[in-house]
Amino acid sequence: MFLALDWSDSRFLTHLISVPLFTGVIGYVTNWTGVIMMFQPMRFHGIQLPGLRFLYSYLPRRVQVIPAITHDGRFGWQGIIPSRVSKMASISVDKALLKVGSIGDFYREFEPDKIADHIAATARTEIRAVVERIMEREHPQLWHDLPPVIRSAVHARIQQRLPAIVRGLTDQLGEHIEQLIDAKLLVIRHFEEHPELMNDMLREVGRKELRFMQNFGFYFGFPAGIGLVFLLEVLPYWWVLPLGGAVIGWVANWIGIKLIFEPVFPRRVGPFTFHGLFLRRQPEVSDVMAKIISEDVINMKNIGDELLFGARSDRTRQMLETSLRPAVDDAVGFARSAVRVGIGTERYDRIRDAVAQEAVEFASVFGDTEFGRQQAGKIKVFVARQMRQLRPDEFNELLRSAIKQDEWLLFVHGGVLGVGAGLIHLAIFGV
Repeated sequence: MFLALDWSDSRFLTHLISVPLFTGVIGYVTNWTGVIMMFQPMRFHGIQLPGLRFLYSYLPRRVQVIPAITHDGRFGWQGIIPSRVSKMASISVDKALLKVGSIGDFYREFEPDKIADHIAATARTEIRAVVERIMEREHPQLWHDLPPVIRSAVHARIQQRLPAIVRGLTDQLGEHIEQLIDAKLLVIRHFEEHPELMNDMLREVGRKELRFMQNFGFYFGFPAGIGLVFLLEVLPYWWVLPLGGAVIGWVANWIGIKLIFEPVFPRRVGPFTFHGLFLRRQPEVSDVMAKIISEDVINMKNIGDELLFGARSDRTRQMLETSLRPAVDDAVGFARSAVRVGIGTERYDRIRDAVAQEAVEFASVFGDTEFGRQQAGKIKVFVARQMRQLRPDEFNELLRSAIKQDEWLLFVHGGVLGVGAGLIHLAIFGV
């Protein structure tokens, strides 16, 4: 069976020019808007639709999680990534980040000895005021009644022993860091509080792949439109263009995703080597990812906040106070007996505990911006080195795992816009 074409037929020539242009442009627009829909808007924007709140509970779970509807009956849109930030953070930790290193590995890269030295240097200017404040609060009269030489001896001994005390504390933190910090909760909570960070991270990591997706829509849509013209000659029905547009829009996104992430391992066919576009850039992406992780996720401030204010902060404070009590005794040294006699054993123990509790606050050095920036460089080097050594399938999970469960929305989006483009072409040029 042969298809007889009349190249002088104006209708055929119109279709031959217009259809590929339509499919090429709609392919580009589909992928361009698809990328925008992944990241924007950060918050849900929509309108209240009558009856949607009632209908919502009867919808399949797969439909309920689409960021176009809410349980309270609103219809609109929120970026796929901002709407899934908790899930994506959880998956990224499970699939990739914990393969780079444990929280203990990260803590060791911060160099606990340098943290201790920095805390000691910071605390040295404040520890005298802390001791004075506690003694004034707990037993002001007896503290004033103590001979100045004893008070001075207490201060001098604590100042002298401070570096060793703090070094012991940082060693204790390192020894128990896995029990004190839940890395997964740390990452998830940070991304929940800063959803724009997940956006920025995925945009930066997949910058070249996202640009490829946009351009691929045209590169695929234009030649596919030529094929659609010839299909129209065989099936000159009104529904061919909308259906063909839907298929082209769907397939353009599907192939684009495949080219980015597959094949996972390099595959040689004759003189050609096929490898996922994202995976080819493993060294480059490793450096980008390491910079983001070290500066915004696993940094000194976040580690310190998690230790002192996170879900397990009570364990941290208890451990520090337990460690500090004998350290305070040791620091007071020869003056301890005189202090006990002067203020009483029970009062001395209360003061010692108060010193331990207040000294916990010296860990605020974790929030020192300049010091944190210096230590972040070590984390960056560590993460980049570890990520470069990941197997291709493990590295692939960094970006793929974050969007895989929702990429079908991009396919549907392409199909819907393809139908719309087909209908617009029909309205302008007819069958």
